[in-house]
Order: sequence, then C-alpha cells, then structure tokens
Amino acid sequence: MNYRAYIFALFLRILLIVSVILVLVYTIYNHYSGYSVLATLAILYLFINTYTFVKRRFVAMDDFFEAVKYRDFSRWFPEDRGPKDIRFLYTGFNEINRTIKEINSQNQAQFVYLQKILEMVDIGIIAYNLESGDVLWSNDSFGDILDIPSFKNVRFVENRKPELFNTIFETYHREPNSISIALQNESIKILISDTVFQVGEDAFKLIVIQDIDTTLNKNESESWKKLLSVMTHEIMNSIAPISSLADTLQRNVQMAIETPEASHLELEDLNSGIKTIKNRSEGLLKFAKTYRSLSKVTNLNLQRTKVSELFNNIQRLMQPSIQAKNIDISFNITSPKLELDIDTHLIEQVLINLILNAVDACKHIANAEIKVVAVQNPNRDIVLKVFDNGSGIPQDILENIFVPFFTSKATGSGIGLSLCKQIMLLHKGRIIVKSVEGEGSVFSLVF
Repeated sequence: MNYRAYIFALFLRILLIVSVILVLVYTIYNHYSGYSVLATLAILYLFINTYTFVKRRFVAMDDFFEAVKYRDFSRWFPEDRGPKDIRFLYTGFNEINRTIKEINSQNQAQFVYLQKILEMVDIGIIAYNLESGDVLWSNDSFGDILDIPSFKNVRFVENRKPELFNTIFETYHREPNSISIALQNESIKILISDTVFQVGEDAFKLIVIQDIDTTLNKNESESWKKLLSVMTHEIMNSIAPISSLADTLQRNVQMAIETPEASHLELEDLNSGIKTIKNRSEGLLKFAKTYRSLSKVTNLNLQRTKVSELFNNIQRLMQPSIQAKNIDISFNITSPKLELDIDTHLIEQVLINLILNAVDACKHIANAEIKVVAVQNPNRDIVLKVFDNGSGIPQDILENIFVPFFTSKATGSGIGLSLCKQIMLLHKGRIIVKSVEGEGSVFSLVF
C-alpha cells in the first residue's frame, strides 16, 4: 500500500467516524435508543480500528528506526504476511537495508583496496587523534623508516624516543621539509610533511615521511650500473685488441730471440703493431679525459640574455657549414621579447651539440631540414626546440642516450648529450627527447 492509498484509507475511516457520530446525534435527538446503542458500538469499533491502523504503522516504523539506531541493517522484515499496508512498508524497509548493505560493502572494498595500496608503498603514513594520541591508521613503512615497532598511541614513541617524538609528531611541517633524524646506529635524512584535518569534533594529524637516503642510494646505484656497463664496454673494446696485438708481437719477438735463423722479424710489422698499440692507448687516454670533463661543469655565470641574440650567434656560426651539406636550417622565435637567465656559453654549447647531432641524423636524407624554435608555454615555461626530419632514434636505445659514454655512432664519445643534460640540470631545467625512427627527432630544452 503506497502513501496515497494509506492517506485514502485513513481519510475513509475518519469520514466513517464523523458519519456515525452524526447518526448517533440524530438517533439521540429522535429518542431512537436502540439505534443509539448500535451507533455507539459502531463508533467504538471505528475508533479501535483506526487506532490499530495508525499504531501498527508507527510500531513498524519505530522498529525500523531502532534497527537504524544500532546500525542493524541485517534485519529482514517479513513481506509475505500481515496487513497489506504493513507488508508494503516492510518491502520498503528491506530495500533500504539492502541498499545500505551494498553501499557498506562497496565502501569496505574501497577501504581495503586503499589500505593495501598504502601498505605497499615505501612511504610512511600515519594518522592519529591530536588530543588523545590514538592512532587512526598507520602503514608498516612508517615504523620501518623510523625503526620502531607497531603502536596504537603516539605516546609510546614519546616514552621511548622523546627527541624523535618532538621532531616527527610535535613539530609542524606544513610544506615538505628535509630533515635528519638519529636512529640507533645511524642518522638518516627524510622528507616529511603533515596536515591537520577535522572529523566531527575530533582533530587528526596526518604525517607522511619518505627515506630520502634509500631513494637516492637506489637511484645512484642504478646510475652507476648503467655508467659502469657503458664504461666497461668501451674499455674492453680498446683493451681487447691491444692485448691481442701485444701478445702476437711478443710471440714474434720471442721466436726471433730464440731461433734467429729460423724466424725473420719484420721491423716494419713490429713498428706498425707498436704504432697501433700507441694509437689505441691514446684513445683510452682520450676516453679518460672525456670522463673527467663530465665533472668540470659545476658553476654557472648567469646573465639575462635575449633568445633572439642567442639564436643569431648560433646562426652566424653554423648556418654556412650546414647549408654546404645541402641541409636547410631555420631559426624561429614566437616572441622577440623572450629572455632567459642563462650561462650563454654553456647553452650555446648545448644547442650546437643538438644541431650537430641533427646534422648527423640528416646525412642521407633527401630534403633534409633542421628547425630551431623558441616558444613560451601557457605555464610560462620557455622552451627551445631543435627539430630534424632525419633518421630518428631507435626506441631500444632512446632511454640510454643521456647515459655517459653511451653512443650509437662509430666515432662518437657518448659524452655530448650527457653534458647537455648536466648543463640543463644546473640551470634547473630539463631536456626532453621525442623521436620516431625514420621520421625524425625533436629535442626540447625546458627552462
């Protein structure tokens, strides 16, 4: 029975009660005592029936509200027995309970999902009540980073490590802040930030910490692995032929010493072999000097420079030799007012390096073209881009092109792009590459 049907049934009962009361008044006025008794009984029956009709609905609703009060959404109300209006009401209650259980189930699944994600990350997270100190939630990484066992109240840390408690829990870090903390046998550097949030009348503090040392060591280790891999490859390429040639020459000299009559030592061959060893040794020395040059660029001589002047200098320097190779080169600036705070000589070196790489990529390309462009992004970043329609960079080596000494060229040192990246990092900028093999490349210097 829906709401309108219930109102209609209640209105009908009230109408009947009013009608019977009028009949009772009429019978009393006309002294029909027999009819008066029947009318009185009818009124009494209608009052009881209406009271029962209204009461059972309120009892059912009160029963449901009591279940809601105690969050008992597992209760099932019988839909197949009792008056029709109550059965309809029970159907509605069951539908509400079913919906709430589904919502709770979804929320629980989302909470478990989020909890598992936060437990898997290597960033320490804790939320606790500011007044009581009770921990609302914490992941294992938080205890692992601080080298403390699991706890339910932050006072546990205060009792065991007061200095650590003051640094982590009492001090506020509204912005991410790098700090050093002393543990049992070492001092580690962590990145910490926190925020306070309100839930009802309770205030909670959320703290996030990250072990910087471990992250840096991991990244440094990966960088060293790449660097050593490339260096080993380059050194072995030089040492292997030197060792082989030296071994051959030694055998020839040894045979000439032991059996001078049977063997004839060609001095020209000996001289040629020694010369080869000398050249390869010089190559190794050059390789070592190139490695040392990586650490030379450490300071900047910053000055306000117009991008147009920067481009004009490079254009005068490089355009004649590039066009002599039948490669078209152009320089474009979206706004002549663009200016940068840069070390002009170093950025010129970066652009020259990128342009020479583009020339190499366009060697065997018809209608070869190089474009050097300066634009300003909507976020105010200034970007210098070097486009070419050359051979492109294979995807399998694209991620290694900035690794020191890595090169795909027969005569390359593998140092140019590494220096470019280091110079951009010193300028607090970035160098980005996008390339499609067979279509060309674009290197972007983002300031």
